[in-house]
Amino acid sequence: MTHQAAKLEALVNKNRNANPKKTRFIAITSGKGGVGKSTISSNMAHMMAKHGLKVGIFDADIGLANLDVMFNVKIKKNILHVLKGEATVEEILVPIEKNLVLIPGESGEEIFKYASSGIFERFMGEAHVLDDLDVLIIDTGAGIGEHTQLFLRACDDVIVVTVPDPAAITDAYATIKITSRVRDEINVIMNQVRSDKEASALFEKIQKVALANIGDKLRLNYLGQISSDPKVAVSVKKRALFAREFPTSKPATELEMIVKRIAKKLERNVLVNPQESGLGGLFKRLMEHF
Repeated sequence: MTHQAAKLEALVNKNRNANPKKTRFIAITSGKGGVGKSTISSNMAHMMAKHGLKVGIFDADIGLANLDVMFNVKIKKNILHVLKGEATVEEILVPIEKNLVLIPGESGEEIFKYASSGIFERFMGEAHVLDDLDVLIIDTGAGIGEHTQLFLRACDDVIVVTVPDPAAITDAYATIKITSRVRDEINVIMNQVRSDKEASALFEKIQKVALANIGDKLRLNYLGQISSDPKVAVSVKKRALFAREFPTSKPATELEMIVKRIAKKLERNVLVNPQESGLGGLFKRLMEHF
């Protein structure tokens, strides 16, 4: 472990309770923009919170941060202001609903400029305000980006979102291939599909190509699909969550099934270190890979 990482671990551990809560870090990424990644991230966070989990969602989509639009809230300051010493962690948090808080992000490149500064260490000391999170969802940018890969390496779970478009499938596979260099398990959600059959066929195609080119060292998990439905587009235009606006719609029902599959992993606490909780735990992991 580097000297910097050791110092960060000491800061994180200093702020832990006797029985710290384990936070599961889930990164949601894609090969290209426009596939509904942020729509799925925001609705998934809402659904988890509705079921009683304490959820944080961190906007880490470099240059395209848009979760404030998804949740229809105004952002005044973000995590970069904290790193610059212009705000506290608590001041930037945006409560969305019961059990759900938004952590406004900034360009990953900008964030990591502060990795070795005293200000960053002070930030780590403040981050304990989020130590009670059960889940921290990280809405990343395209998975092939250098800084996005840092988040993908640091998380417990990686979910790649794609749609039934040849270019999107190609880019999703590229993300899977690059990420497989540092992970042996990746999850996939097929979005905007016309049928279960189409979704399964496309996943099987990706899986076949991955097996031929990456090998059986990678476990590719199919989490499920979200059907194409005009209700989703209507919700996005209204800056509303489809899972809240249309809770009985097919996309909401399908997302509920995906959330239940993720919840099974949460119950097992696979790969989660009890000392790594909240935002501080995430950034400690990031620094170990930086």
